[in-house]
Amino acid sequence: MLRSESIIAGNIELLRQGIELIDRLDDVLYSKESPALLLNSAGSHFRHCIDFYNCFLAEVGTGRINYDLRTRDEMLEADRALAIEEIEKIVEGLRKLLLVDGSRALQVVLEEARAPRGGLVWSWSSVMRELQSLLSHTIHHYALIALTLRMQGFEPGEEFGVAPSTLEYRRKTA
Repeated sequence: MLRSESIIAGNIELLRQGIELIDRLDDVLYSKESPALLLNSAGSHFRHCIDFYNCFLAEVGTGRINYDLRTRDEMLEADRALAIEEIEKIVEGLRKLLLVDGSRALQVVLEEARAPRGGLVWSWSSVMRELQSLLSHTIHHYALIALTLRMQGFEPGEEFGVAPSTLEYRRKTA
């Protein structure tokens, strides 16, 4: 059985980075949007990532995941404690996946793709591929969070929102 400990550990580490940052923010920095700069709040990006993880965890056992059905709980955009609580639940959910075969096949709805009669278009994936996708998706949103916060004068840390492969490359070439 192919196990996915490494990719799960990477997701958990990334989510913990988010918790650490949320702990350092005040309510205004967490929830303030910058419409003039077309920037959403840090909280809205965290909520978006939480939604994707929760959708994955809720549906992975069924073998079919439709990320379009995510909850979009706007309270997570304003309530830092609630966001941290949700992320901690996700971490626990990911830990329970350690015994799942990472190569297990899943079907995932293709975003923006519709069948001729309005039905959903499904694509084959795997547990590991979806975990890798969640990791990349979260890093991308963390980069947007970092930009949003820097535009407001707050430094999230030079490694926040940077892909592990990029950090490794920087270390090797420094």
